[in-house]
Amino acid sequence: MTTPIPVFDGHNDTLLRLWKTGGDVEDLFLKGSEGGHIDLPRARAGGLAGGFFAMFPPPVGKKGPDADPTTKSYDVPLPPLLSQADAMEATLGMASVLFRIERESDGAFAVCRSAAEIRAAMTQGAMAAVFHIEGAEAIDPDLTALDLLHAAGLRSLGLVWSRPNVFGYGVPFRFPSTPDIGPGLTDAGKALVKACNELNILVDLSHLNEIGFRDVAATSDAPLVATHSNAYSVCPHSRNLTDWQLAAIRDSGGIVGLNFACGFLRPDGQMKADTSIDVMVRHLDALLEALGEDGVALGSDFDGAVVPKPIGDAAGLPKLLEALAAKGYGAELVEKIASRNWLSIIERTIG
Repeated sequence: MTTPIPVFDGHNDTLLRLWKTGGDVEDLFLKGSEGGHIDLPRARAGGLAGGFFAMFPPPVGKKGPDADPTTKSYDVPLPPLLSQADAMEATLGMASVLFRIERESDGAFAVCRSAAEIRAAMTQGAMAAVFHIEGAEAIDPDLTALDLLHAAGLRSLGLVWSRPNVFGYGVPFRFPSTPDIGPGLTDAGKALVKACNELNILVDLSHLNEIGFRDVAATSDAPLVATHSNAYSVCPHSRNLTDWQLAAIRDSGGIVGLNFACGFLRPDGQMKADTSIDVMVRHLDALLEALGEDGVALGSDFDGAVVPKPIGDAAGLPKLLEALAAKGYGAELVEKIASRNWLSIIERTIG
């Protein structure tokens, strides 16, 4: 049996899935289960050696009916603003799940705070996890909570999920649509970016709107990173990156992780699992042309999206890498996309 190429992934929502189902890390993650996209056995089968484990504070209560993201055009209503107290409760719950996995894994899972720790974990055969928050609602405008979360292990932060918060404005789940929607970062948002730079916390641009993106580019002294986004030129969804955004990321020495969500992959924007690996390769082609070989990686959005049926879950990752090799991507480039580019950007931002 061929050993799969190691993959380091830019984004998953596995902690949210585990937290919402009661946090049973033994049966649902360490032993493996049929639900979701990631558990330890399937990660090992697919070569998933680590990644950014997101803590996304979900909506509280019920909202109106969603638009159907399998139609020719749609605009999915966003949930209301989330209070800091509710967001912190959810974030701490998911952080508890993360550290419980590490504690109960008998060395098979490690929360890592630097590129050196990630490399050491991967060398030892342990799954390497980076503490990431998607949507900064748990952080107060005075940034008091940021120091506590950083001390707990936070090393990557998405300023917004798609709903607005006190720091900035996200893009809607709208197709077709550009990301040029709404105002930019607030003063608190700009202060948060600067604080992240000082603490060596990676700032994730995924979900951020166009003006907010410009504000981060003007404020941050770190490479620009979108952990799980795609090329707008292939799929004109508000969640994808336009040519000028990709150019700004390239010029900063930054990186983009390919999002596996079907609605951000397909040119018709539909969230349907009958999506081919070919369209994933089309996005990687476009990202490589815009960013170069050092600026492209993977950001699956496993456990947070409908992914192409040929991939299925973490065990299906080799199918994508095999498709890249069949397309003519050389072994070195495949390895860069699979893990090496993430390790490089982590070393240059987190340390």
